[in-house]
Amino acid sequence: MFVDQVRVYVKAGDGGNGLVAYRREKYVPKGGPAGGDGGNGADIIFEVDEGLNTLMDFRYKRHFKGKRGENGMNKNQHGKNAEPLIVPVPPGTTVIDEDTGEVIADLTTHGQRAIIVKGGRGGRGNTRFASPRNPAPDFAENGEPGEERNIRVELKVIADVGLVGFPSVGKSTLLSVVSAAKPKIADYHFTTLAPNLGVVETEDHRSFVLADLPGLIEGAHQGVGLGHQFLRHVERTRLIVHVIDMAGTEGRDPYDDYVKINEELKEYDPKLLQRPQIIAANKMDMPGAKENLQQFKERLAENTPVYEISAITKSGVRELLFAIADKLDEIPKVAPEFEDTEQEVVYRFKKEEEPFQISRDDDGAFVLSGGRIEKLFKMTDFSRDEAVQRFSRQLRQMGVDDALRKRGAKDGDTVRLLDFEFEFIE
Repeated sequence: MFVDQVRVYVKAGDGGNGLVAYRREKYVPKGGPAGGDGGNGADIIFEVDEGLNTLMDFRYKRHFKGKRGENGMNKNQHGKNAEPLIVPVPPGTTVIDEDTGEVIADLTTHGQRAIIVKGGRGGRGNTRFASPRNPAPDFAENGEPGEERNIRVELKVIADVGLVGFPSVGKSTLLSVVSAAKPKIADYHFTTLAPNLGVVETEDHRSFVLADLPGLIEGAHQGVGLGHQFLRHVERTRLIVHVIDMAGTEGRDPYDDYVKINEELKEYDPKLLQRPQIIAANKMDMPGAKENLQQFKERLAENTPVYEISAITKSGVRELLFAIADKLDEIPKVAPEFEDTEQEVVYRFKKEEEPFQISRDDDGAFVLSGGRIEKLFKMTDFSRDEAVQRFSRQLRQMGVDDALRKRGAKDGDTVRLLDFEFEFIE
């Protein structure tokens, strides 16, 4: 089964907790703090494996969770950092954040890696908080939570040549004739539900990868038929071979087919029309094909080559393959948009997230929320009084107390943060 789009949840490992410890050595009075820092949590990394050609593995595993860092140890020993979780993906994989629509990574070459979510920093041990005012602090930090996100993983087939055209024009038959691929062939529309790849070798020993892509119909750019499932795969090809049923066996006009398919490519992405294109006039062994071809050429722009073929009888196929190989020799392997010699660095303004927000629950309690305040809460060890006092000071410095007063909080009111409740004290 060919799987080319999945939704996945990824959660990086949390950092290990810092330790509260003290030196206790004979003849060393006032040994001082000796608690080590926790180790960093595991990143989740996607790595391209050219041996894969589908996202099938994601069909059975939709949740990936990195390991937690090791806790800090005595004698200022740092906890062990967790090993990153490496997830193999096929070439042509694009990773998109489900919530924001941002493209996180576009992975195309073997061995290429991208960090999808970063592991949390290890919590600091009590040694890190020693100061002249407090030389023996009795608290440490918990590990920072690892990043988590819902992502969409898409596969865009990487092939040199893509066969496009209406359903039942003979694309699968052509692929089966020129390569060892065995696509499903039948006399009905949308026999091909997923891209089929085949390696083609010409008589002069030039080879290329040919993709038989699912049939297009009018309105595909809006999702009609197989819609975007098909069009996504055209983006990676270096050359488009437009297969046309020149016999008009289904009562359609070949030239109208040609115009409509190009219009769908343009509506999806105008850059696709700049991609080199070869026209393969198929089913030339059928009655009426010669007459239709003559009319087709009269309406076509000048100097546009048309190759007459019959995928069934293999007539003209040899010449078509030579033409494809010659064209590929002229086209650079790397897409033009990535050929810039000067590396560009794009800086985007990212609005700083509010440290906290205040809302009211139905029972009148004040609810605190926000990424920064929630992370601070999770990294606080509430079993130690000094840590609780430090958390209170941090909230005051963030302006939480003043903001609650402005919202009408009074002495004794309930304040919620995640699953915990506090009492507001003036």
